[in-house]
Amino acid sequence: MILPRYRIDASHIQGAGKGLFLEENVDAGRIVIAPDTINQTYRLDELQATPDQMYASARWFEDRYTLSPEWPDECYVNHSFEPTGLWHLGFVFALRQLPAGTEITVDYRHLLPPGQEEDFIDTATGEKIIGLPWYESLMTTTRALAHVLDSASLND
Repeated sequence: MILPRYRIDASHIQGAGKGLFLEENVDAGRIVIAPDTINQTYRLDELQATPDQMYASARWFEDRYTLSPEWPDECYVNHSFEPTGLWHLGFVFALRQLPAGTEITVDYRHLLPPGQEEDFIDTATGEKIIGLPWYESLMTTTRALAHVLDSASLND
């Protein structure tokens, strides 16, 4: 579920196709995307048994993944190593004040299985996008979220 008003439009990221853009300003630390209906999670070994579904998977916690083969609008969030949003346990938080017109991006390393290499590279850096181990991902996003929320509270 995407909380602020948004539109799907041509991405500013080379080769990314379409992206998700804000239609309103969003404060730092606010939730941009929240999970709504999650009927089932899958273990990584279950997904690997049906590799044609891997393109539609996202890691939520430990070795559990969700599938979105119907391609909801949340799937138009593109990758960046300098993202505008922070993926944390299925939520996407604004990493800073985001003005209307901002394209929402996240670091895909938090969504991929540990060690899995994305089929494309980061166009800004030319670097490979490789899934982080669960503990590293959780610690990184937890610290980042705490920093954003702490900084946002100073502005209240």
